[in-house]
Amino acid sequence: MAEDAAAGARRWRGEEGQQPHRLAAAAGAPEDRFDGLPDPLLLLIFNRIGDVKALGRCALVSRRFHALVPLVDSVLVRVDCVIPDDPASSSPSSPTATASARARGVFSQIARMVIGGIVKPIQALGQILSHANSAADFPASAASLSSFRRSSSLSSSSAPHADVSHHSPSEVLRSFKELRSLRIELPAGELGMDDGVLLKWKADFGSTLGSCVILGAASASASPSSAVKDGCSTATPPPAAAADCGESDDSGSIPESFYTNGGLKLRVLWTISSLIAASARHYLLQPIISDHALLESLDLTDADGQGVLTMDKWQLQELRVRPVSASGDSHRTLMPALSMRLWYAPQIELPGGTVLNGATLVAIKPSEEAMRDAVGNGTAGSAGGSWVSDAFEEPYRTAVGVLLKRRMYSLEMNSF
Repeated sequence: MAEDAAAGARRWRGEEGQQPHRLAAAAGAPEDRFDGLPDPLLLLIFNRIGDVKALGRCALVSRRFHALVPLVDSVLVRVDCVIPDDPASSSPSSPTATASARARGVFSQIARMVIGGIVKPIQALGQILSHANSAADFPASAASLSSFRRSSSLSSSSAPHADVSHHSPSEVLRSFKELRSLRIELPAGELGMDDGVLLKWKADFGSTLGSCVILGAASASASPSSAVKDGCSTATPPPAAAADCGESDDSGSIPESFYTNGGLKLRVLWTISSLIAASARHYLLQPIISDHALLESLDLTDADGQGVLTMDKWQLQELRVRPVSASGDSHRTLMPALSMRLWYAPQIELPGGTVLNGATLVAIKPSEEAMRDAVGNGTAGSAGGSWVSDAFEEPYRTAVGVLLKRRMYSLEMNSF
């Protein structure tokens, strides 16, 4: 019996002088060919897996795996829940809360992102990495896990403490030392929109906003089988969409009713709300960026597909060199003075049959950069470029193309 136990121990530990992944097979046992795979191939597999929870489970398989997982350079973090700092502020005071009220709640809604429901494997990942590596290699793992366990009891008193705990993305990612590509996905968009309303945005940042493209529509619905006439669907659109659905001339001019029925005000609210959401996301990324000097690509998106924040290698480097300026006491990045270009169409039918009523495109850049672009292009107010036309995937890219052919309107916005 003792001999069998010793043989089993040797099978897991390996004989003296052997590499950890070249373990001696027990007599009569089939050879484990997976152990024969070289480390670069295993890392390629782990990078294809990407999901941080799945990688945590992989790290429990063997000592070789838990030594390789921290070397993964491409990771996806799906945030399961968002714990607001002020729960009371996250719920509107009435069912008819306006978009501006929702925008004010953006800060509290995403002030604290956590990876919730991470069961024992990912919790053990931090513990294994802390014990299996020296304190110099993973100096913050144990401290961050223990401190967050204390705070996690505030968010879920009914969840079994031994099975479930909450970890912020920054804490979970701290053990990945070779991270070059990171994608974080929130459980939902921050902006609660009325049913049928479409709002999508894409923004890129360095130390401040680089550019932002916003596509909105008062309603997005399936095209009715009946004919479309007079610029409006024969189906009854929602009130906001009906107000937007009006005649326009061939030049693409915005109808006068757009200014009097609140259509322009609604677009301004969409724009401000999207910018606030983007700047709040950017502000939260600072600790992750500072912890990962090799990071070259970062995307922060949401499961609803509402907004995408992107940062490339040079923008990440800019943020490390030039600190973020916060907007007052709020947890978001200060927005510079902005130059905006707006396009509008009463109705657009997309491939697949979706109809956008009151479709609006807004392209935004800092005023100083927009002026330099205009001088360089020789055309004041030029807003062309792939950063606008390629901002969204199909079918919304088609809508952007249609809108760019219509008359353009210019707006300016002060820093906020």
